[in-house]
Parts: sequence; structure tokens; C-alpha cells
Amino acid sequence: MGTFVQLLVNGLGKGAVYALLALGFVIIFKATEVVNFAHGSLVLVGGYVVFALKDTLGWVPAALLGIIGAALVALLVERVFLANARRADPNSLALLTIGLDVIITEEIVRRVGAAIPFIGDPYDAQPLQVAGITIFRTQAIALVVGAVLITAFLLAFRYSSWGVAMRAQAENKEAAALMGIRSSRVTATAWLVAGALAGVAVLFMATQDFSGAGLGRGTHAIALIAFPAAILGGLDSTAGAVVGGIVVGLTEALSAQYISFEFSKSAVFLVMLLVLVIRPSGLFGTKELSRV
Repeated sequence: MGTFVQLLVNGLGKGAVYALLALGFVIIFKATEVVNFAHGSLVLVGGYVVFALKDTLGWVPAALLGIIGAALVALLVERVFLANARRADPNSLALLTIGLDVIITEEIVRRVGAAIPFIGDPYDAQPLQVAGITIFRTQAIALVVGAVLITAFLLAFRYSSWGVAMRAQAENKEAAALMGIRSSRVTATAWLVAGALAGVAVLFMATQDFSGAGLGRGTHAIALIAFPAAILGGLDSTAGAVVGGIVVGLTEALSAQYISFEFSKSAVFLVMLLVLVIRPSGLFGTKELSRV
């Protein structure tokens, strides 16, 4: 029982991180109908800024600058590349993000070199003992931070003017424009927020506790596991992204313990496939209706 509780807490911690990343996928898709395959490289951007500055500035200022850096790079990608190709097909823009992902990832990997550092200095590899149960401090803090940020995001999405504009644009872009909503501002803000969430997520991902993968291709690959979370939750549903992230985190943690670590990565995609067979639009996704 103690092992199961430990796995549950650690799985929820991982799930909170995946939920943050899945939210990034979802809000960009809602704003632009583009799947951003460069999300993993935004994670590495934030991590690289922390790695480069933490010894000079200290961990907290470096972490804040890492979050800001990831957000600004995301905004730069949208303003320089996607904003100038608004009439392009969303599938073509998705392919464009793949190219950007490769370029950014390879440059960061080249800069980091063979070190593959861990960047969770204040909490990494410092387990907590609670009632005889060992809990990874990284996952516990990730669960708290993720819960706070996700709650703040959902409240802002529901009640703020930006959230109303985002939902209106996702529902009907032409009607939103007629109501005075500036599409370019909504889109730019969506990318900015998604980049910031990626910058937060890497603070927990590039650690020994999360997966043992430092700042490199391993972390980039882990970031893409959030894509199945967004898909199984529903690519146009913010609530679905949160649920999908939790499902993925728990699936990974439990299957790694009770089946095998190698199988845990496949288990995530098997769950996604199972959900899509039953509900092609995802658990909370909007079903598309068409008249014949």
C-alpha cells in the first residue's frame, strides 16, 4: 500500500508537469489551429537559460529568466515565422514548427555539449519521508506548483478578457474579428503563455528525480509525451489537457513500477490509442459536425 501511495504522489507530480505542457499545446491550437511541434525545443530554451545563468545569478533569478526566455522565444517564433504565413495551411505551419524544433534543439544540444546537466538544484535528489513513505521532492513541488498555475490559468481563461477573446476566436475567428477582437494579439499572447509554461515545466523535467534525463535530447523527448496528453484529453479543451496530463503521469509511474520502465513510455501511447478508438475527439474534445 505504501508503494502505491508513493507511486500515486509521484505520478500526480509528473502529471502536473505534463499538464502544463499539454496546456501549451492546447492554447496554441485553439488560437491558431496549428499543432506546435516546436514545444520540446521551447522546454530546452528555458532549461538552457537556467543552466547558463544559475552559477552567476543564483538559481531563483536564473529560473525566472529561463521562464521569460522560453516565453520570448515562443513569441519570436510566432511573430517572425507564423504571423507572416497566416494564409498558409495549418498542416504546413505544423511542418514549419518541426523544422524550427530541429534547429533550436540541435543548437542547444551543441551548446550544452556532453555535460547533460541537471538544473533542479534546490530540490532534486532530496527525497521526503512522510509516514514511512518516500516521495521525490521534485514531484511533490511540481504537484503544488502545477496545481497553482493550472488553477490560475483556468480562472484567467474563464474570466479574464484575454480568456474571453481566446474562446471567442476559437469558436469563430471571423465573428470575433467583427466584435473588435484583435486576432494577432490573442495569438501572440497564446504563444507567450505556452512558452512560459514550457519554461516552468523544464525546471522539474531536467532533474534526476523526474526521469534521470538531464538537459538534452532526453528531456526534449520527454516533453513530447505531453502531446499524447493533449490528444487524449482533447486538443481543443483546456480541462482535457489537465486531465490528460494527470492520466499520462499516473500511467507512466504505475506501468514503470508494475510492468517495466521500458514499457512505461509505450503505455502512454497505448492509453492514447485506446481513448481515440472510443472517442476520436478525445475525452473532452469538441466533436466536429458536418452536413451532407
